[in-house]
Amino acid sequence: MPPAAPDEVLSPSQLNTLARNLLEDTFPLVWVEGELGNLSRPSSGHLYLTLKDARAQVRCAMFKPKSSWLKFVPREGLRVLARGRLTLYEARGDYQLVLDHMEEAGEGALRRAFEELKARLQAEGLFDAERKRPLPRYPARVGVITSPSGAAVRDVLSVLARRFPLIQAEVLPVPVQGEGAAAQIVQMLQRAAASGRYDVLVLARGGGSLEDLWAFNDERLARAIAACEVPVVSAIGHETDFSLSDFAADLRAPTPSVAAELIAPDRDELLRRLRQLDARLRNLQLQRLRQAMQRADRAALRLHALRPQARLQALRLRQAEALRRLAAAWQRRLERERAQLRHADAVLRANQPQRRIAALRERLGALAQRPRAAVMRRLAHQTLHLRGLARSLEAVSPLATVARGYAILQREDGHVVRSVLDAAPGERLSARVQDGRLRLKVEDGEAGGDAP
Repeated sequence: MPPAAPDEVLSPSQLNTLARNLLEDTFPLVWVEGELGNLSRPSSGHLYLTLKDARAQVRCAMFKPKSSWLKFVPREGLRVLARGRLTLYEARGDYQLVLDHMEEAGEGALRRAFEELKARLQAEGLFDAERKRPLPRYPARVGVITSPSGAAVRDVLSVLARRFPLIQAEVLPVPVQGEGAAAQIVQMLQRAAASGRYDVLVLARGGGSLEDLWAFNDERLARAIAACEVPVVSAIGHETDFSLSDFAADLRAPTPSVAAELIAPDRDELLRRLRQLDARLRNLQLQRLRQAMQRADRAALRLHALRPQARLQALRLRQAEALRRLAAAWQRRLERERAQLRHADAVLRANQPQRRIAALRERLGALAQRPRAAVMRRLAHQTLHLRGLARSLEAVSPLATVARGYAILQREDGHVVRSVLDAAPGERLSARVQDGRLRLKVEDGEAGGDAP
């Protein structure tokens, strides 16, 4: 019997398509660890390889640009860890892994150690932006700490020579990977800083795997960079590579070439700036020159308007006018002085001492008669007044009474006896009469009787 007819007949391409869709939908991204083999990199830039172990192998492909981003150089026999998606290469009917990431096996442990050390140093403030120093604008000497045979040193020296040939670049040779590399880099960095020769120090190395760059993740190197007295630029690996030296340095450059561009000023830019400054200086000089020429022209016009001969003539005229006015002033003053002198002479003549003395003598003679007449009038007046007083006194004087026959009794002490009680019997008295005194002695006294 003939075989039964199938429900649907598929072509090989259709079958491969179904298988590819089944694989891609069923299996997510997978990680595969194995040994590299059958490496092939055609001119397209894609990378073809196999991952194998002791019992099996898997075909793999890594297309560009993923393959150009690898941090290591794939080589036969290298053990790697790859990530990809499972698919079917329909042209041969083989299934394969299309890789999007691949790293050397064991790099994961290094990555964890790197992150732990980075976190600890960052907590200490070793990577703080406040402690980083700016680079000098025009460095005179640069020390490049790198391998003397690597591509990094050629890139740095080439860019420095192209951008600013005046910079003196000195290569300070050190191993950049392997056992003991970190210690030698630290020693060279400290020696370069202590020498005082360099304005900037550059740590440079080309790209590689995390294991290749591990010397620049050394804790001693990070601390030496932070303590360095000279600004440090770190240019380790490619743009996506980061090391502890990048975080500790004063400036991180994605590549050694970029580090050289950041250090060296652009010669073309400086020349352009110098040309601008030169043009500006020339313009300022021309402007100053034009201003000076304008001032000179104005001065020449003023000098022409005030020629020395004309100015001297004007000064001579002013001098002659001044002399004329001075002579006239002296003449007027002389006339005033002469008039004052004549007036003074007339006054002096009118007031000669001899005439004044004669006049004063006449006045003195006239005045001498006036006091004498006044004294005579005063004496006559006083004589009349004295006579009136004498008459008045004489009218009340006791002497007048005595002259009419009365007497004044007085005791020996001069007291006038006014009563019989003023004289005691036997007391001696004196009686004053008109022509003298009588001495009396009291024999007895009687009050109240009239005289016999």
